[in-house]
Amino acid sequence: MLGLVVLLCTAALPAAARGLPEPPAAAGLIIGFKDVDEERAAREADRGPWASEKERARKSWDRSARRDRERVARLAKESGVALAGAGEAGNAHLLRFDRPLKGQALDRALRRLRLHPEVAWVEPNVLVPRQQLAPGAPDDTLFGLQWHLLAPDNVGNFSGMNMPAAWSIRNGSPVVVAVVDSGVRFDHPDLAGRLLPGYDLVSEIDIANDGNGRDADASDPGDWVSAGEAGQGMFQFCNASPSLWHGTFIAGQIAAASNNGAGVVGLNWGASVLPVRVSGKCGALVSDLLDGLRWAAGLPVAGLPANTTPARVINLSFGGDAPCSQAYQDTINEVTDAGALVVVAAGNNLPQGNPVLTRPADCQRVMAVAAVRRDGAKADYSNFGPQVALSAPGGSTDSSPNNFLVSTDNSGSTVPTVNSYGYKQGTSFSAPQAAGVASLMLGINPALSPAQLIDRMKTGARAHSFDAGRSQCSSTQHGVCNCTTSTCGAGLLDAERAMQLAAGPAAVIVPLGRVEPGSVIALDGRPSVAITGSTIVSHQWQQTQGAPVALTGASSSLAGTTLVTEGTYVFRLTVVDDVGRTGADTVQVVAALPPPPAGGGGSSSLLWGLSLWAWVLAAAASQRRALGRWSRRA
Repeated sequence: MLGLVVLLCTAALPAAARGLPEPPAAAGLIIGFKDVDEERAAREADRGPWASEKERARKSWDRSARRDRERVARLAKESGVALAGAGEAGNAHLLRFDRPLKGQALDRALRRLRLHPEVAWVEPNVLVPRQQLAPGAPDDTLFGLQWHLLAPDNVGNFSGMNMPAAWSIRNGSPVVVAVVDSGVRFDHPDLAGRLLPGYDLVSEIDIANDGNGRDADASDPGDWVSAGEAGQGMFQFCNASPSLWHGTFIAGQIAAASNNGAGVVGLNWGASVLPVRVSGKCGALVSDLLDGLRWAAGLPVAGLPANTTPARVINLSFGGDAPCSQAYQDTINEVTDAGALVVVAAGNNLPQGNPVLTRPADCQRVMAVAAVRRDGAKADYSNFGPQVALSAPGGSTDSSPNNFLVSTDNSGSTVPTVNSYGYKQGTSFSAPQAAGVASLMLGINPALSPAQLIDRMKTGARAHSFDAGRSQCSSTQHGVCNCTTSTCGAGLLDAERAMQLAAGPAAVIVPLGRVEPGSVIALDGRPSVAITGSTIVSHQWQQTQGAPVALTGASSSLAGTTLVTEGTYVFRLTVVDDVGRTGADTVQVVAALPPPPAGGGGSSSLLWGLSLWAWVLAAAASQRRALGRWSRRA
């Protein structure tokens, strides 16, 4: 009898106390009902006047799902298990927790549900590890130079796109992204396996530079303009210039091979790039460009074979010197109606005194992207205006080349030679940032329309950065300036928030900087947003780093605490919407005294002054959040 008692006591101990590995935390419980046969019979007995068996099954499933969600809520209440939402898990039913549970708390919830007379089985809803995925940051050798992919901070990288956090949600989606541009170098090792065959739509042989017109070879032969060609005939408005390898650079931004121990990291580790060559020497003909858009979207183009791999996202990094024409708009309308999002560059070198965008950035239904510098300011070359959707990193010459963008390239100044990596800047390269993020969102929710993609990326954008030493962008301030929502779009592209909004709410926290020890801080998650048609029903704050502090209002959107000692503190906010979808974000705050002034050297005094000024701004404007980034070639 004693042995039996000992056995029962041991079984009741937590896993860790029994020497077993502790199970992972669970986001909820997956439940099977005992009367599953009765449920199935009820669905099959539904013989309403449906147009098809498929429609009948869908309607029946919808009604059954609504009924079962109510049942899950009732079972949770009767079992004493906190419920944040209910849903489905395949053919089973899902109970969502308001926060992850593990250990004894999870064991209690499992036991209570298992004891309910209507429950046949229950298991924790845990994360399943991905197969053959390297942990941590990508191992690509140039990843450290891709500052625009990193998390933003309030020090020097305001416009980071927060890709590591986004990749923790999903790092690859098998979505086709078309690069309507100059073609690509198919032999670049960092693009191996990432390119579809594509097509060459350059119709004029002189422009094509490959000895023929339209054909199935979308490779880039080089687009240099010699001194003898510049200013002559078709090239009368062109200057002599080397080959740019523009499409190759953009293809690498979107989908360069990742975690391969070499080169750069692409935004979408699973995307396929469809190269649609429309430009050669001096640019692209409008007719070729518009045909290229149609073909990329899978629409018919006379004389060309059908595109069997139509794109869901099209990157078009071209500018213009005229307003959007009917030809542009009609083509864009049909491409958009076919389900393809057209992402365009805002343009470079805005004419002095004329802030109006030109085609295609001023066309309706496109996503126009402006360029910001590493510090969040509008890049001096970037066009701007009310048609801009948002801003993304485009690179800049300050601290050159550290603040340029780096991607796949070729070393040839005329014809292609050695495949390499290069530095560039321009709105041409801010647009692909948004295109890549859109493709990741489609991997989460393929049902998103072009308009929904734009809306959710804009909703998830971070606030533009502000520097009191810079002027606000306006019709008289064109260069490096502070962006506003009326000049540079909704804000700075944030990949993590955009991906959260692809299928659920986004936790948004007002940023904090440096404060003095003993300060009372507000943790403000009130800007958090749910997708259209849903509402946020719960907030939960928790501390994840730093000396433990007591939180007030931890279950509300606005919490608070006192940072008693010096150190770095990190707090996490998890939000849940009315159908149980979750989103999370973190905020970091440093409690530290301002450094004392250093004697001597002007350099040290300058650095201290800048640090003190940054601290004063952060402490006085605790609601400020810094971010921004951009690209170029339009």
